[in-house]
Amino acid sequence: MLRIVFMGTPEFSVPILEALIEKYDVIGVVTQPDKCVGRKKELVASPVKQCALAHNIKVFQPEKIRKEYEDIVALNPDLIVTAAYGQLVGMKLLNAPKYRSINVHASLLPKYRGGAPIHQAIKNGDKETGITIMYMEKEMDAGDILGVRKVKIEDSDTCGSMFNKLSLVGRDLLLETIDKLVEGKITPIKQNENEATFAYNVTKEEELIDFNEETATDVFNHVRAYNPNPVAHMLLKGEPLKIYETKVYDYKHNYEPGKIFVMNKNHVYVACKDNTTIELLTVQPVGKKPMPASDFANGALRKYL
Repeated sequence: MLRIVFMGTPEFSVPILEALIEKYDVIGVVTQPDKCVGRKKELVASPVKQCALAHNIKVFQPEKIRKEYEDIVALNPDLIVTAAYGQLVGMKLLNAPKYRSINVHASLLPKYRGGAPIHQAIKNGDKETGITIMYMEKEMDAGDILGVRKVKIEDSDTCGSMFNKLSLVGRDLLLETIDKLVEGKITPIKQNENEATFAYNVTKEEELIDFNEETATDVFNHVRAYNPNPVAHMLLKGEPLKIYETKVYDYKHNYEPGKIFVMNKNHVYVACKDNTTIELLTVQPVGKKPMPASDFANGALRKYL
């Protein structure tokens, strides 16, 4: 049976790991170190670590995988599979297995190399994205392509829903790809470097909506892209208002971009670029839980108007 080391961290990676456990011999799992979360700063294991421990699989959590890889090489895997691991991996480890190392990446490479391809695809208003299985190389997400599958992005999709869709598509495509790879039935395809774009991890600055630069459609995509994490926000008198759900509203306003206004008593709108209007549907004021914008209009919003 094929001996596999799996490297991954978030919930996205769990269905992929579970499928590998069911079909192959997963001899080790590599994931990011436990993190302190919440107000109490409690140490929490990654979803991948929790899954591995539930299956009694040895877990490795190096702070720096480029320096702490010898124990993983010593497992003598036939193949390393990575899916949203979160660190760049050195070539000494990547080239150690018989069938090298392959990655499950949530974009149609070479578009959106990097750590936030799903966020970027939705924010840009793309109508499709997908999964690419490719060899791992020294350069980020630049290896030869072994398999591709496209997935539609619906207007109703958020980053969260696309994570779930792409995780399952990635799982299925990976299993097909591994079988073909071992049987020698795949001809790797080089990526076109001239078409490469990058989707780096989301910064704090990118969470803030700029109504001077974003139309209502841009804001709609921005909010979907950062739901459920890290969540887009606007500023009201210097305080962040997190925005989880919006709707483009067919209304040409005459306000300055960023102006928040209420119509029909409980519908909350914001003026956007080019006189376009976005309706807020679900928001979260400071110190509150997420709430319908109608509740916000009849309560906390008053102090900002």
